[in-house]
Amino acid sequence: MAIYYIDRKTGETREEIVAGDQFLQWLYRTGSGSFFLETLIKRKFFSALYGKYQDTGQSRKKIKGFVQSLAIDLSEAKIEDIGKYSTFNEFFTRELKPSRRPLCNQPEALISPADGRVFAWENIDIDLMVQVKGLAYTLADLLQDQALALAYSGGTCLVIRLCPADYHRFHFPDSGVPGPPQQIKGSYYSVNPLALHKIIRLYCRNKRELTVFRSDHFGDMLLLEVGATCVGSIIQTYSANQHVAKGSEKGYFKFGGSTVIVLFKKDRVKLDEDILDHTVSGFETKILMGERLGVKLK
Repeated sequence: MAIYYIDRKTGETREEIVAGDQFLQWLYRTGSGSFFLETLIKRKFFSALYGKYQDTGQSRKKIKGFVQSLAIDLSEAKIEDIGKYSTFNEFFTRELKPSRRPLCNQPEALISPADGRVFAWENIDIDLMVQVKGLAYTLADLLQDQALALAYSGGTCLVIRLCPADYHRFHFPDSGVPGPPQQIKGSYYSVNPLALHKIIRLYCRNKRELTVFRSDHFGDMLLLEVGATCVGSIIQTYSANQHVAKGSEKGYFKFGGSTVIVLFKKDRVKLDEDILDHTVSGFETKILMGERLGVKLK
């Protein structure tokens, strides 16, 4: 199953380079793989153990092959020389040169909180949230809070899927005051489209962290980071209840593909039409942290 997305800069349809594609095909498309997935791979101890290995000196041997197979642009990184990383996770969570992720300077613009591939929906039905075509989940199930879900009925939802090749730090999409992160326990399925087409209510079943963010231009919004297979940790680096600037770092994912979900209340933001149009057509749009995704609704 090939995965295609729209490159926002060029408008071209591109095929995604999938890390571990054959392994994922086996896990999510065969009976033996499914058994292995349910008995081992989705469980916390497997991802925790694998994550710990990525923090060892032995893991640094993987960096060169990882860079080559996924065509990672090292010129973006603050540290370009892979020999200077002591572990694989140190490379995976690498910081980028600020000049390579300029922030949209429009005062009332919403910026992307992460690099990735985005789906976007306006006027959401909280009882029929879209995972992929034919599969849905409820917002209350995702948030584990019925009252909070009701507050976002008719609002806007962004789902940003990070691939292993992407920059894995996530940021605040506006200035404002973030509350403390709330951990929601769960499993560790992949967030690759192969898994999204196979596992019902996947986002509601995986480990995730929820932050209520009182933004300066869009009111209260919800920021969720969803873990995935081999994501050893979701690390929050911000200080709760202190004002943050637009684009400042919120945290990072250790090894593995991951997802950031952003939710807005009704009539708070107008998303850019190209992203909405691509979603209707069934394509994710490739975006970079700091890019404009929409503007404050007047």
